[in-house]
Amino acid sequence: MTEQPAATHCPYCALQCAMTLTPTDGADAATTPVTVAGRDFPTNRGGLCKKGWTSAELLRAPSRLGAPLLRGADGALRGASWDEALDLVASRLRDIRSQHGADAVGVFGGGGLTNEKAYLLGKFARLALGTSRIDYNGRYCMSSAAAAGNRAFGIDRGLPFPLTDLDDAETILLLGTNVAETMPPFIGHLAGAQAAGGLVVVDPRRTPTARLTDDARGLHVQPSPGTDLALLLGLTHVVIAERLVDEAYVAARTTGVASLRRSVASWWPERVQAVTGVAAPTVRRLARRLAAGGNTYILTGRGVEQHVDGTDTATAAINLALLLGLPGRPGSGYGTLTGQGNGQGGREHGQKCDQLPGYRKITDPVARAHVARVWGVDRAEIPGPGVPAIELLGSLGQPGGVRALMVHGSNLVVSSPNAAAVRRGVEALDLLVVCDFVLSETAAMADVVLPVLQWAEEEGTMTNLEGRVIRRRRALAPPPGARDELWIMHELARRLGSTARFDTEPERVFEELRLASEGGLADYSGIDYALLDAGEPAYWPYPRGSAGTPRLFADRFAHPDGRARLVAVTVRAASHPVPAAGELTLVTGRLLEHYQSGAQTRRVPELLEAQPELLASMHPATAGRLGIADGDAVEVANERGTVRGRARLTTDIRPDAVFLPFHYGDDQAANLLTSDAVDPISSMPEFKTNLVRVTSLAEAGALA
Repeated sequence: MTEQPAATHCPYCALQCAMTLTPTDGADAATTPVTVAGRDFPTNRGGLCKKGWTSAELLRAPSRLGAPLLRGADGALRGASWDEALDLVASRLRDIRSQHGADAVGVFGGGGLTNEKAYLLGKFARLALGTSRIDYNGRYCMSSAAAAGNRAFGIDRGLPFPLTDLDDAETILLLGTNVAETMPPFIGHLAGAQAAGGLVVVDPRRTPTARLTDDARGLHVQPSPGTDLALLLGLTHVVIAERLVDEAYVAARTTGVASLRRSVASWWPERVQAVTGVAAPTVRRLARRLAAGGNTYILTGRGVEQHVDGTDTATAAINLALLLGLPGRPGSGYGTLTGQGNGQGGREHGQKCDQLPGYRKITDPVARAHVARVWGVDRAEIPGPGVPAIELLGSLGQPGGVRALMVHGSNLVVSSPNAAAVRRGVEALDLLVVCDFVLSETAAMADVVLPVLQWAEEEGTMTNLEGRVIRRRRALAPPPGARDELWIMHELARRLGSTARFDTEPERVFEELRLASEGGLADYSGIDYALLDAGEPAYWPYPRGSAGTPRLFADRFAHPDGRARLVAVTVRAASHPVPAAGELTLVTGRLLEHYQSGAQTRRVPELLEAQPELLASMHPATAGRLGIADGDAVEVANERGTVRGRARLTTDIRPDAVFLPFHYGDDQAANLLTSDAVDPISSMPEFKTNLVRVTSLAEAGALA
């Protein structure tokens, strides 16, 4: 049967740009089986970035896995049949559970899985494996923003309004996000704020996003790395001191304002200047601009959230937004920018260690009873809460810890902080099973590699950064050796003797997800494939019989009393250590051409050619002091590890910092240097402000 064009969405970021995939014929089909065209959709309006335009090249790439791989006695991976591979996995899992208990088996999921796969993975872990040890790489992405949103609003939806609402903004404050590189079509929604001179970008680097403020289109604020919380406390101080608070809104819709006022009383602009390097007049100017009326939005990203005080920093941004009366007000608001393709949906339906479908707490007896009814089991069969990602990975191969790990949609030995320690833990496992479509750095360490489908070969749903549920549609048949993860979970559950239902058809899984989520915070019960296929916008919560919720907070917040919580936060002295002589603050982030660990984009020739290796971006003054010239081979090191790359000299970065992208593996993996210390509330690791030393290796001819 001839494949038909498919209206689907990009496999990369949470913007989920719409695209049409048309199967190709003839010789081209062997290498590029579909052509990609942008499709009109509110988030991208027909545009795509480099990654989207080249996304089809991976579908039939030479590196695509075509059969299960098993590690032999000689240490090499060899091809195997599906029955052989699944029988071995089931047998080893049974033995490990028998010897060490169910929690000796761990599951590590991903924010790129469809809603159906994320949902079934949580069910598979808890019923087929009987383990509480499940978490996912979204812990590294949205956990601080989610914790802050839940604490303040009672709910976590990245953008509580459609992205197109930004089009009419007069002021947009972007905190720690580089949308011009991470999700380029997003910048079309900033044009109104630029025209009004109201685009404000807070970032220690002069990124392409920061340059959007040039020519009187806004303001770039360049604080010292790790001082965003102090800056936000200073802005809040000015708003209160200069009587810029929306007093009627605060009185009617919030609680906690008295404590908040006291907590920021000492953060006058001159003190903020001493801590952040941002001039006191700039702090005052920015606070006044945010309070000047008109359509104002405050948006946060990973740059201010991936810290040991990330939840408090996001909370400080929310406090500022609430004092100004932004959330829920037409034409204004607060939001956070989800990164991974299904980072929103992926955290709603059971991949998180403490969560059941519908964003229900696994410790809530009512939630457990509801989900147990849908699953057809006694609620006592559902394990209790597990542990977050860093604790889970820290237990790998340890006494009483995880002895077998199943990995779905994540390259954790590159993307995890303190990556060398994670690699040692993986090496100590009795069994590592990785589901992937390429041999990522993590898959290369596995005992069993199971080849899975790519986005153009599967049906399902995703939830984008707006909380809008969308359809992923199949454009072509998968290679003969690849299998859907729904089928893999079904087959393993059967081999493990589970009596629970594990459907293999995505629509049937979604129907079960609807029931399991019904009544929860993330209620999908009113959504079905027919609704989505008809093109109807579907923003959760979407209870049965409703029309969904494009805009949250119009009348009330999700706490029982309907009020938002103003939560006083403070700067903790030990959160971000001060560099000693010769040390720089390491800042990590993304490049336009690459995505996450680079496991996909480093296999696309055009993207790899554009950014083939790790570049350490440094200020020329800093490089001169260290005897480093542009293009020199350099070593960046601290007590956790060493990476090697080339120096790139640029005035776009502060003299006290060095920037490394995190897309590369082996000895170019930036996360060899990052700390696994975590935020006490969200368990977010400290990715952004670690201390390093940079040394020239040019004389040794390294990297030549």
